[in-house]
Amino acid sequence: MVSKNEMFEDFLSRRESVSTEYINGEADGLLGVSTSTDPATFFPPSGARIRGADRVNAANEEGAQAFGPGSSGRFEILQSWSSGDLGFWAGIQHAEVMLQGKDVPVAMQLRTTEVFRREDGDWKLVHRHADMLEPEG
Repeated sequence: MVSKNEMFEDFLSRRESVSTEYINGEADGLLGVSTSTDPATFFPPSGARIRGADRVNAANEEGAQAFGPGSSGRFEILQSWSSGDLGFWAGIQHAEVMLQGKDVPVAMQLRTTEVFRREDGDWKLVHRHADMLEPEG
């Protein structure tokens, strides 16, 4: 059980764990840290624009089904900040994911920005923007 008024830095560590659960096909952890109150937005790597907490959460639940057990990942946080009831992080999500129907892991690197607000003492994800990192060179 997570205590109310969790420090943002501690929350980011938990958020990274939730991401690992997600890329292993489990959406419950992400749904637990996501807002159920508007406004909420999600700009996934597909280029879609999803608006509204119900739609964002439905997209996240559906998205988890693309992944399978055996995936691993980590956050490379380039910057993060919180003040009062708002916080964010920006950086790169590095992952080796098992996609449904594939026999070998697929490397993914996403440029990611996430924004959070505190709701009743808990940090909640209210905006996520993630797109594929272009290879250097």
